[in-house]
Amino acid sequence: MSETPHIVSDVMTHTVVAVGRDASFKEIVRTMEQWKVSAMPVLEGEGRVIGVVSEADLLPKEEFRDSAPGLVEQRQRLSDVAKAGAQTARQLMSTPAITVHPDATLAQAARIMAVKHVKRLPVVDDLDLLQGIVSRADLLKVFLRTDEDLEEEVRRTVVSYLFPASSHALHVHVEEGVVTLRGHVHDTSLVSVAVRLVRAIEGVVDVEPELTGEPTPTPGSNDEP
Repeated sequence: MSETPHIVSDVMTHTVVAVGRDASFKEIVRTMEQWKVSAMPVLEGEGRVIGVVSEADLLPKEEFRDSAPGLVEQRQRLSDVAKAGAQTARQLMSTPAITVHPDATLAQAARIMAVKHVKRLPVVDDLDLLQGIVSRADLLKVFLRTDEDLEEEVRRTVVSYLFPASSHALHVHVEEGVVTLRGHVHDTSLVSVAVRLVRAIEGVVDVEPELTGEPTPTPGSNDEP
């Protein structure tokens, strides 16, 4: 059985298309076209990531080709105006590069992408040396796990852990990533915990609890009428 990928290094692409800081504008365009990528890390030295150059960084040169921006637009778009006259990756790149470490969780990588509005992240070590790249598509790979794989993990890591006495009587069904838990438990206060733990398993789309039972009385409670 394939274990749940928990960190970026489990899903990242190890072979990365990158350019040096002195790469020319046309070299960047040719490389993007050749490898069918829309952004690339910019490297210096032994592979240290110093920035990222994307199609968005290249477009101002075409945008301002036949007309110069007015003074107001120049003040509002200083970076784009500068990139319109850029010739090398060093002049074009967005810096500092937004990166992630190999041991970051997939949730952390997803949050960085969402907050920073980027589609991919160079993966770097503690010295900022390039290790790989992770994209939105890579983070979604966890949803390719089979229903049988998910069912086995739910049973092993959640049901057997929370309900050891009755785990054999609990039914776990997974269809298209949606997990249904069905059966009788001795303590319904654990149902919310079970739902949270199952939802945390990467590849699970949703959880539908259909568990019945009696709540465990709290100390000092009096159930007498």
